[in-house]
Amino acid sequence: MIEHELLFLGLLKDGPKHGYEIKRLIEEELFPFVGLKIKSIYYPLKKMERLGLVNKDVGREGKWPEKYIYSITPKGEKIFEHLITENFLTIERPYFNIDLSLYFLPFVEKKIARRRLKARIIFLKRIMRDLEALEKNIKPNTQHLRIILSHDIALVNAEINSLSSLIETLI
Repeated sequence: MIEHELLFLGLLKDGPKHGYEIKRLIEEELFPFVGLKIKSIYYPLKKMERLGLVNKDVGREGKWPEKYIYSITPKGEKIFEHLITENFLTIERPYFNIDLSLYFLPFVEKKIARRRLKARIIFLKRIMRDLEALEKNIKPNTQHLRIILSHDIALVNAEINSLSSLIETLI
């Protein structure tokens, strides 16, 4: 839940938002970068409201039905500061799904292993193209998204380089 709290509180730091706007930001802007999928936004918002981290007000625009508008509380501001600091300083060893296959590499014929690793590199290069396309289409006022993309591109490059070196050792 900590990631969800950080996500929702961070989105509300920019100002009050209604539920649909929060959901749209998560799906359209954040998901391509952080990969967090949220089934329901209302359950975590309701829980954070009970904890006093967000306020829920009723708003109406014209003839449209009432909407709930969420805003961050002073307590939510403090929790956000704590969570973002904790997130910056939490370092976990990255685990990649390929690590398990690499553990059992001695049991795989070298020719097959090379072929599968090359296929993975092809897939990673597709991901790289997608990231680079995102980078070209990013809005000028979203420096924070450029930082995320740069980080992701560096990680994908590192895996491509590592796998390329591994393939050479399997000759």
